[in-house]
Formats: sequence, C-alpha cells, structure tokens
Amino acid sequence: MTGEMGVDTAPEGKLKIIPLGGLGEIGLNMMAIEYDDTIIVIDCGLMFPEDYMLGIDIVIPDISYLKRNREKVKAFFITHGHEDHTGALPFVLRDLNVPIYATALTIGLIEEKLAEFDLVKSTTFETVRPRDRVAIGPFDVEFIRVSHSIVDGCGLAIRTPLGVIVHTGDFKMDQTPVDGEVMDYARFSEYGEAGVLVFMSDSTNVEKEGYTLSEREIGYNLEEIFRKCEGRIMVAAFSSNIHRVQQVFDAAEKFGRKVVLNGKSMVANVKIARTLGYLNAPDGLLVDLKEIEALPPQRLVLLTTGSQGEPMSALTRMAMDNHKHLKVMKGDTIILSSKFIPGHEKAITTMMNHLYRRGADVIYEKVSEVHVSGHASQEELKIMLNIVKPKYFIPVHGEYRHLVLHSRLAAKVGIPEENVIIAEDGDVVEFTAQGVRKNGRVEAGRVFVDGKGVGDVGEMVLKDRTHLSQDGLVLVVIAINSTTGEIVYGPEIVTRGLMFEEEATHLLADARNVVVDTLNNIAIEAKTEQLEVKEEIRRGLRRYFNKKLERKPVILPVIIEI
Repeated sequence: MTGEMGVDTAPEGKLKIIPLGGLGEIGLNMMAIEYDDTIIVIDCGLMFPEDYMLGIDIVIPDISYLKRNREKVKAFFITHGHEDHTGALPFVLRDLNVPIYATALTIGLIEEKLAEFDLVKSTTFETVRPRDRVAIGPFDVEFIRVSHSIVDGCGLAIRTPLGVIVHTGDFKMDQTPVDGEVMDYARFSEYGEAGVLVFMSDSTNVEKEGYTLSEREIGYNLEEIFRKCEGRIMVAAFSSNIHRVQQVFDAAEKFGRKVVLNGKSMVANVKIARTLGYLNAPDGLLVDLKEIEALPPQRLVLLTTGSQGEPMSALTRMAMDNHKHLKVMKGDTIILSSKFIPGHEKAITTMMNHLYRRGADVIYEKVSEVHVSGHASQEELKIMLNIVKPKYFIPVHGEYRHLVLHSRLAAKVGIPEENVIIAEDGDVVEFTAQGVRKNGRVEAGRVFVDGKGVGDVGEMVLKDRTHLSQDGLVLVVIAINSTTGEIVYGPEIVTRGLMFEEEATHLLADARNVVVDTLNNIAIEAKTEQLEVKEEIRRGLRRYFNKKLERKPVILPVIIEI
C-alpha cells in the first residue's frame, strides 16, 4: 500500500487548502483544494439566515476567489445530499459550470433542486460509488463510505503530489445502520497505515461526550410510540433523512397503518429514494392525501415536513388551524423527529404550543428519544484520529469553539500541537515539501440571497432593516419653490413603527414646526440643494425624536421642487 498511496519524491509545487465556508459557522460548507493549475472543490453548501439577517432567504459562500480562477476549477466533489453541502449549487453553477461528482442519491437530490432553476440539462453529473476513484489533473479522489443521517454519505481520500488528504465529510460511527451499510473503517485504516499528510474531520458534535446513538435506536422508540397510540400519528422529519423515513414506514406496516406523505420535499425525496432503491415501501402502504378522510384515525400515519416551525409549512398551518385539508384533533400524536436547529427554537415552541391547544400530544427530542444526531461525538472523533494517524490535522465543519475543542482532542491522541492548524474561511493553508504554513487570505464570506437578488443585500442593508425594525420610520414630504426656496406644501409627516398615529398628533405637530424652523435657518441659496436640505431636516428631527422619545427612527425626507 505504501507505494500505491505514498509519495516517493518531493515535488516543488504548492498544495493549497482554502476553506470558503464551514469553518467558523455551522453550514455553508465549501473547501477548495489547489495544486498548480488545478482546483477541485469539496461541497457547495448554504446556511440558513441568523436572527439578525432580516428578510434574507438563504446564505451562500462568497466564491470571488473561484471566479477569479475559474479556468483552474475542474470539478465539484459532493460528500452527501444535505443542503448545507449542496444548497449553493444553483447559484454557483451559473459562474462555475464544471462536472459534479457524487453518489446516486446525492445527485438525485441535487437534480431535484437544480430543476427549480432550469439548470439540470446544462450541468454534467458523474455518478460514483464508494471506493470509486476519479483522476482530475494532479489529484486522484476516492470516495469512502461513512455513516450519517442521510443515505450515500462519503468521505474523500485525495492523493496529491505532496501526500494524501483525507476528508471525513459529515459522519458518525453507526455500528447498526438501518440499511446495513457500515462505514468503511478498513479503507480509512489502510490510508492511515500508508501515511496521511493532512486530515480534515467533522467537528459538529465535538462538545458531546461519549458516542452518538445508532439511528436504529429511533426505530425501536418509534415502534413503542406506535404501539401505545390509538389515534392518528403525525411524524415531522427532514425529508432527506431516508433512514428515518424508512423506519416510519416499517413501524406503520407493523401496526397496520397507512402512510400519507405531506410536503413538497417529502414527496419528491421519497420518490427519488424509492426509484433508486434506497427506500422500501410495500404495495398499498402509501396512500394519497385525498384518501385521508376515509381512513380511521388508528390506521393513519402522516409523514410531513415542517419540524422546524417554518411559517408556511404544512405542520405550522395545521397548528394554526389554517390548512385546507388537514385539521389537528384531540387524540392526535405529533412526533417531531428532528433536532431543533439553532435559531428556530422560538418558531418550534410556538408551533408546539398551538398543537397542544388543538388537543394533540407532542413528542419531541427533549421528552423522548425520537431523534439522534448524524455527527460523531468525542470518542468517535478520537477513534477516527487514531485510525487515520495524520501528520497534520485541520478541524472543519463547526463554529470557532468547535474547531478549538476538536484540536484539543487531537492533542489528547498524540498529534503534536504544532501540527494542528485551526483555519477560518478565507485562510490559505499551504503545504510544500518543507512543511506547512498559513500563507495569507483570499476573499471569503457570506453572500445573502433575498428573493431573486443574489448579493445585492449587504451588511449596510441589514443594518438599515434592523434599524427600521427597532425604531421605525419617519417620512417627511415637503414641496419647495425651486427659485425662492419657500415652502409650497407641507411639511407632511407620516410615521410607521414609531407609535400609534392617534397618539402622535401633538408630537407630529411639533415635528412639523421643527422642519419649518430648520428650513428657515437655511440660507436661501442653499435651499435649492436637495442633499443639504435633506441632511439638515434629518439632523433636526433626529435631535427632536431622541429628546422626546429617546428613539432614533429612520428619517426619510422627500423634497419636491416646484
């Protein structure tokens, strides 16, 4: 193995590892690997907006560096089908239309997403299986099976002129996976024995001690819940978690229930997984939503999306009694079989409260084992480090504290501190025959997608939105004679989000006087300069509202010259 995987000579080239997302945050995963005139990219994920990102739909990585070097970019290698690893592809492929290498289910899920953007026909897909190898320029990339909360997840072993890079993707060490496809420990071990230059490993669950539970445990717990329930059962889960879907199917079949699918992504992903042979559903198990009224409550399972309390999801509409076909009734059991994603807690608990008001019983992660993580906990991370035995280690996929904690785990298993590199998005980690160093930074960051706009909303716009949401808006309309500077109309003042209009009569009257006094104090020749007039009005009203209300609304003067 040493001759096959090792490096016999000391090339003069530079191997660069450049994270463009996923180091310093959860999600947004994207990693560029560069050698001479070739760049390959691992994953291309999105991130869901944080609380301060008002109005933003999704966040994608900044690919300015890749666009500047587009002639070098040769391929995307996608480790698995979760959106935090694939969701940015519809936006990135417009600028970097290169082949995508991934396993069958991953490609199926990507095609479904690209179809919404009419990009399937223009995209080249290369389907691979675990242990397949792909040669791209100086790189030779092997896919290695891992266990995760989605079918067909893989890590990568990348042979380079300077040595082997091993990247785990998202993983956990599930000894009893639902589909029986155990992680390929042997292949990771073989690379470890032959010699690994640098190892990049998933840090998501580094704060959790011990081992992550097997997905199969959820199947046992679901069966117990199904056994006790006499009414309808509604299970909310991520549509990409095919193993979870399979276990719901199995429990439903065992207890004589029919399954109704609800939610666009749930219907689509189940269809893809069944077509590719990753999901088994006996004939007659699945029934259409239209047949729901004909089924007695004890014979029905509704499998739906919406576990995160998304405002337009079916489950939230049911909780608000606003769904066309489905009503939550007393005696229903709702199972939220997914993790509470940070930032969604308020929406989820609000939805749960409404479900309880409808008379349903809600079962969720904090009261019952109805979800397990797809990420490795501390002991599994240590085992992986011991198997791969890298010379250098770069923790990936996590916020900064996760990366630091993972680096400390590496020290515990004997990796020298000087050989652990904590990198952040944009850092250039450069390897040569002489060693490794951080060699500067490239442009990296977050690009906001708002509706059809990509990148047209920046930090200043978000700051303005936050300002508006906190302090409101004051609109001042005034018409001025363009020759004499005299007030022809107004000032008319309208407020939004500041206070009740009926309570603002005296306040706004005084505010109008402030505007008139401000204009009277401006020199006649300056009154025709709109920018100067607007700024003086802003300044005067800003002082006034701050003194009267201790608030700082956004003040928008509109000057009409007549």
